[in-house]
Amino acid sequence: MDQTNIRNFCIIAHIDHGKSTLADRLLELTGTVNKRDMKAQLLDKMDLEREKGITIKLAPVRMRYKNYELNLIDTPGHVDFSYEVSRSLEACEGAILVVDASQGIQAQTLANVYLAMAAELKIVPVLNKIDLPAADVERVSAEVMSLLGCSREDILKISAKTGQGVDEVLDRVIKAIPPPTGSAEEPARGLIFDSYYDDYRGVILYIRVTDGAVRKNDQIRMMATTAEGIALEVGYLNPGMFQGQALEAGEIGYIVTNLRSTREAKVGDTVTLAKKPAAQALPGYKDVRPFVYAGFFPQSNEQYQELKDAIEKLSLSDSALQFTPENSPVLGFGVRVGFLGLLHMDIVRERLRREYDLDLVVTNPSTDYQITLLNGTEIDIKSAADLPDPAQILEIREPWIQGEVVVPKEYVGAVIQLVAGKRGLQKNLSYVDAQLALVAFEAPLANLLTDFYDQLKSVTSGYGSFNYELDNYRAEDLVKLDFYVAGERVEALSLMVHRSEAAGLGRETVSKLKDVIPRHNFQISLQAAIGGKFIAREDISAYRKDVTTGLYGGDVSRKKKVLAKQAKGKKRMKRFGKVDIPSEAFTVMLKRD
Repeated sequence: MDQTNIRNFCIIAHIDHGKSTLADRLLELTGTVNKRDMKAQLLDKMDLEREKGITIKLAPVRMRYKNYELNLIDTPGHVDFSYEVSRSLEACEGAILVVDASQGIQAQTLANVYLAMAAELKIVPVLNKIDLPAADVERVSAEVMSLLGCSREDILKISAKTGQGVDEVLDRVIKAIPPPTGSAEEPARGLIFDSYYDDYRGVILYIRVTDGAVRKNDQIRMMATTAEGIALEVGYLNPGMFQGQALEAGEIGYIVTNLRSTREAKVGDTVTLAKKPAAQALPGYKDVRPFVYAGFFPQSNEQYQELKDAIEKLSLSDSALQFTPENSPVLGFGVRVGFLGLLHMDIVRERLRREYDLDLVVTNPSTDYQITLLNGTEIDIKSAADLPDPAQILEIREPWIQGEVVVPKEYVGAVIQLVAGKRGLQKNLSYVDAQLALVAFEAPLANLLTDFYDQLKSVTSGYGSFNYELDNYRAEDLVKLDFYVAGERVEALSLMVHRSEAAGLGRETVSKLKDVIPRHNFQISLQAAIGGKFIAREDISAYRKDVTTGLYGGDVSRKKKVLAKQAKGKKRMKRFGKVDIPSEAFTVMLKRD
């Protein structure tokens, strides 16, 4: 099709502001999907996405409207997938910014707007959910105007649920968003904005062709990974796959390849032809690196091979997932897996449980640390158990993030206090409008991993929203906090913490462990230690069996004799008895107070 009649755009918004519902209405309005085939969140393919009500994987779809070809990309809204969002934006010329008329602008709205501005996209502001009784159109319109510098007339007011005003959105897209400007004569170049692995067909790429054309059976090359393959099939999504002969400049579609893993065709890479390659790749490619790590162990060691196979299969379609085998004296064999964030970890764990029927023990999530030894060697550790001898360490560096919290102004004090309690530094305080404040801060990632988001929701009565990006690694006074159960060190429970927080965290953790580990027939000591120094202790008392019940009358020395025999037996049991540590003990840091 002629490029002047093509419009490529995506929908960006905070979580739960109605992106997927608006996409449903657009598909319905353009007749892309029949009424009888329509269902809520049509572009969300996974059951998990439907249950949680969030978009995990982005989905492109082609629509026809008034002789125009409209290519829509429905993007994820969660901060863990912000790299996917940034690549999707690069594949478009415009973005529909959806803001909830009852909730207003939130952290992820801002983050996505900044990404769209960086990609120089034309932004079409849309106020959604105007049919709700709680909708405050005037206030939220003022917020959007101060954010984008647009006029009140530029903001479209719609209800994606009822379909009110949705046709205006399509007309505005055609009018306001510029057509693509690629050259059909140049060597072929296409941006991969998503890729996934299909068990039957191999790796399928979602691409936006910038220059030239990619035809069926062309020999293709990935410019960053230098992997080569064949375009077995090309076409577009409507929302199912429709096969075509070629994808031309300006178009968005899919390529079925003969590649074996998404590691060979990563998001952000540039596709070109092997025969006539492009001289320069499209800008902005970066290798996505996980920065949250957790140990996954099967409940029984017989399932280890099943777990390993399942993780390998999942990693074929998720190039951000990285794993290495791990062995723990208590938990047996397992794998240490790297994730983009806690939501990513939750989704992988849930998929392993549902799709592969695996019952897992997951250890406390931690981040990675960079260590410089006295001899100048640099090492990277993913778990506190891998820490070398402290006498050989020169410095330990931990990752810090740049965070932003958007919150009504009356909660600013509580947010700053929360950030300070996490060793964070407040950097800036600005106001989006008369009611909304934006708190910018820096903080160590490890302190935000477990319950920062829950605490934020708690101190801001649910109004606070949070967005972050990785900043750099900084040298801090970090120590390894070990935990001993009945005198034996349990490596799977070890944590890396700042020295100033070690004593408090040690006391808190052993008291949580006391609630989780069941009583035995002998006393169990729970201790926290830094190196050889114990800093906290709790005891789980033994079951007391009354061994004197069978005695009647007689001298008191009989009673003493039986009790002394019991005490001797308990002492022996304490030496040889084995403590059964339940799986909840390994996620004790995630346990809410």
